[in-house]
Amino acid sequence: MTTKCCGKGLTRSCVAVEPKPRPRAFRLGAMTPEPGAAAPKEAVVIETTADPYEAEAEAFLAGRDAGEEAVEAAQKQGVAARSLLSWGGLFWSAAGGLVSLGFGLWLSRLIDDLFAWSPAFGAVGLTLAGAAGTALFVLAIREIGGILRQRRIAELHIGLARAREKDDFKEARRLVRELSALYSARPDTARARAQLRKVARDIVDGRDLIDIAERTLIEPLDLDVRREIASAAKRVSMVTALAPRAIIDVVFVAAQAIRLIRRIAMIYGGRPGFFGFLKLLRSIVSHIAITGGMAAGDSILQQFLGHGIAAKLSARLGEGVLNGLLTARVGLSAMAVCRPMPFGSGKAPKVADVAPFLFRSEKKE
Repeated sequence: MTTKCCGKGLTRSCVAVEPKPRPRAFRLGAMTPEPGAAAPKEAVVIETTADPYEAEAEAFLAGRDAGEEAVEAAQKQGVAARSLLSWGGLFWSAAGGLVSLGFGLWLSRLIDDLFAWSPAFGAVGLTLAGAAGTALFVLAIREIGGILRQRRIAELHIGLARAREKDDFKEARRLVRELSALYSARPDTARARAQLRKVARDIVDGRDLIDIAERTLIEPLDLDVRREIASAAKRVSMVTALAPRAIIDVVFVAAQAIRLIRRIAMIYGGRPGFFGFLKLLRSIVSHIAITGGMAAGDSILQQFLGHGIAAKLSARLGEGVLNGLLTARVGLSAMAVCRPMPFGSGKAPKVADVAPFLFRSEKKE
């Protein structure tokens, strides 16, 4: 103990100060609880359990993404392709320009010869050439408009798929407005568009907004497309079974496929002309090739051969059923390519969904 003093003279005072204890070293492991202290609680280990539905959900999403990737790849090879930026597009543009120059030179010489023969014949020829040129100009404008409109639908499809995947509300709202404007000239969609505008005011989630737009505006169009596919498949199967010559089958199947593709494109808002139809056909063929022709999920070939239909039916009737299946498959590919948005809230239909009558004899057994 030490003494500490302060002050001077009579006011001086001293206070006893105890020395501070020096720090000691100790080990945590050496500390033992006191006899009356409670024992420390053991650490609680939390184990996670696997979700039994997680694998199924991941498989479903993976399959849907694979189907959407196939559609986008097919669209980029056809309706959404920038043909003029490729060597093939440059070649056909240059060749078309040369043909146009040659035709113009021939027409100019023809008009000169007509005027040399008779002024009246020259005037008639010039009038006919002017009418033909005006009609060709209008057709070219319509053709370009149809190609641009089909490209707009493809870009809308890809944009809505991206917005739904990222759940981007601003982009989804902009694209849904563009989707509604696509059908602004269609009286049959007026009620659906009004309902969509009314409901969309209360939606703040991008994915939900896209799903509501699909159910409200696109699903009624899907029903029309399904009916068109079913009707075409039924006509092809019946004509193939009753046609006396194979050439009739080929011509009729090709005509029905062309008609079906045009009808599906028009239902979804497209207006394909000649060159627009060629680009659309290229996308459909690419989609069929990417998905393997007969889609694995449809299992058409397994159903067709596994139930022994070909052995139990006549050869012509079996060919009719097979041609009907192929027509339905072409229609489903056209549906996937021409649709202005991906299948989000529901699955893409299969052949058995749009043409169940082709499998009716199987189910009876």
